[in-house]
Amino acid sequence: MSGLKSLKKRRRVQVIGLAGVCVAAVLALLAVLPSDSFQFFRSPSEVVEAPPGPTELFRIGGLVEDGSILRGQGTRVSFRVTDGGASIPVVFDGILPDLFNEGEGMVGQGRYVNGTFEAVEILAKHDETYMPKEVVDALKAQGTYVDPDLEEASHGGAMTN
Repeated sequence: MSGLKSLKKRRRVQVIGLAGVCVAAVLALLAVLPSDSFQFFRSPSEVVEAPPGPTELFRIGGLVEDGSILRGQGTRVSFRVTDGGASIPVVFDGILPDLFNEGEGMVGQGRYVNGTFEAVEILAKHDETYMPKEVVDALKAQGTYVDPDLEEASHGGAMTN
């Protein structure tokens, strides 16, 4: 019977040791990854402060600057994305999402080449009140943020005939 108890104890120690090795391996992997690997997107201000290399694929998020959308031949479009502090020119060749519009939130994936963000994918907000937290924070810091819930309430919600 004592042989069985020592076998269970040995197995338990092996399982705990293996789990510890796995946890250590995951932590070591996380430690060697660059810190920007954990960002969902960068704001235009972050891109201006620390421009990424032309081969780095990343996401940029912000508001489509009013009056900046220019449609070219076919599906080519250019516009500027801003967070209230900086503005970055964007070019994209493809079909834009239905909700893409001036003054609305967007996230684009691509590369920053010669001062222009060359997007390979554009994502638009998912409803009329969505805005990424980082963009809201940047707009609040600039003093230009308007809470959509407060704006709707200030209109009184009265219906006219």
